[in-house]
Amino acid sequence: MTHAAPFAEIWRGGFLESVHSGHAVICDDTGQIVDAWGNPEAVILPRSSSKMIQALPLLTSGAADKHGLTTEQLALSCASHQGAAIHTDRVGAWLETLGLTDEAFRCGPQEPADIPARDGLIRAHQAPCQIHNNCSGKHAGFLTLTQHMGAAPDYVDPAHPVQRACLEAFETVTGETSPGYGIDGCSAPNHACSLHGMARAMAHFAAAPEGSAEARLHQAMRLHPELVAGETRACTELMRAMDGKIALKTGAEGFFIAILPEQKMGIALKAACGTTRAAECAIAALLVRLGVLDPNHPATLKRLNAPIKNWRGIETGILKPAAGLL
Repeated sequence: MTHAAPFAEIWRGGFLESVHSGHAVICDDTGQIVDAWGNPEAVILPRSSSKMIQALPLLTSGAADKHGLTTEQLALSCASHQGAAIHTDRVGAWLETLGLTDEAFRCGPQEPADIPARDGLIRAHQAPCQIHNNCSGKHAGFLTLTQHMGAAPDYVDPAHPVQRACLEAFETVTGETSPGYGIDGCSAPNHACSLHGMARAMAHFAAAPEGSAEARLHQAMRLHPELVAGETRACTELMRAMDGKIALKTGAEGFFIAILPEQKMGIALKAACGTTRAAECAIAALLVRLGVLDPNHPATLKRLNAPIKNWRGIETGILKPAAGLL
């Protein structure tokens, strides 16, 4: 099949109101497709789902070990965080060890998604800083690598040594020559590949030997799910639901990946409509399909067969996975 396959359905009053479609690939450690929906060769931008790939040069260069980076910092380098104090305090401390301030970032200021952090800024009559950007952990990693390389400060330039290293890592793990890139919300280049290539990369991470850069990154993510995203977020809640055995990472415009170390498998999916609810429903369905996620866990039920309620709290519908995913 080359067309998008059904991912999720919205039912209301017994009527099928909406259908979300997309593409998904499950790969094994040889890079072969175990299962697929839609078009495995669809060219995609993985967005923030590629952060662990962008973090690889931080480790392979020796920068992470030279700076004594902790597992928390490695998790933050892969994070799309909420801008909560648990995130910004740690990124701020990381900046201090580099002798840098918020001005060194190139990600831009962003209002925190964490409500207490957002309200705290409002009460203090303060504007958000770049450290509140959901990608500030990744950018702290970029700054660490920039210092290690002795490179110029504009580390998001596609021609910068940091970004050239990221592209080399991306093409190595996807097994493809990237056809190009788009500029992400945080101003860094985001390289394109096929969906199969991204699933192949995640399977490569899953099968990586103990002590490798890939293993250290997904272990850090699984050890600190609260740093990878934050409270109420799918990445954090679903990783906890699976007892930290699987690493998950969302990406903008309906992207999601999973790294399954015990199974030595990787998943990549893209909701064609770009909606978060479709991608979260689809990744939960595939994890249930593979037997690694309890279908009755509360975190699962928020995304799979999830009730839709109106402003009065009345249940008006349900979000269901498409039958083909289960």
